[in-house]
Amino acid sequence: MLTYINSDTHFLKHNNVASMRSTLGHALLGLLAREPGTGYDLASRLSRPVGYFWTAGHSQIYPELARLAEAGFIRHTVIEGAGPRATKRYRLTAAGRRALRTWLLATTPDVDDKEILLRVYSLFVLRPVEAVGVMTSIREHHERTLEHYRCAQTTGEPSAAEVAFGPGYTARATLEWGVTFEQERVRWCDSLIAEITALDRVR
Repeated sequence: MLTYINSDTHFLKHNNVASMRSTLGHALLGLLAREPGTGYDLASRLSRPVGYFWTAGHSQIYPELARLAEAGFIRHTVIEGAGPRATKRYRLTAAGRRALRTWLLATTPDVDDKEILLRVYSLFVLRPVEAVGVMTSIREHHERTLEHYRCAQTTGEPSAAEVAFGPGYTARATLEWGVTFEQERVRWCDSLIAEITALDRVR
């Protein structure tokens, strides 16, 4: 397991918020790092575009916002809403941005692929060199998994059991899917690393 960590981890440990483990909480911080929003706004943005690769129940959002506010990661202002009640518009605090950065920099890449995409979605809060470090960690994970699949594959010509439709055939097909999947993930990581590096050079 490879982990990319920097000194922002020190902030969480010494401000008594290291226990914030909610993926939803970090997803909301990432959305608020883009722009402030109401609970309704955040639910909509969690549905699309975040919902294409990671989802959360609508009923979870408001309790999570309350927890983030209690931790000092977000603040709100009261604005007029469409209904009889006032509406809260949330914004990210400096502490919230640091918490988001620490979550990204301390990423262990062997998590669910959808959660990896959720983290990549918020990489813009990092410096390019830090984002490259995170992506390199993710790439190494997929490279190791790819090697594992390749080692499991039969070398040489397929056996009769792997050619005729049956258990051997479907086992081979499954491994081929794994190899193809991981090859594409490694290619995607390489492409993103190269793009971020190039963008950093022209800044």
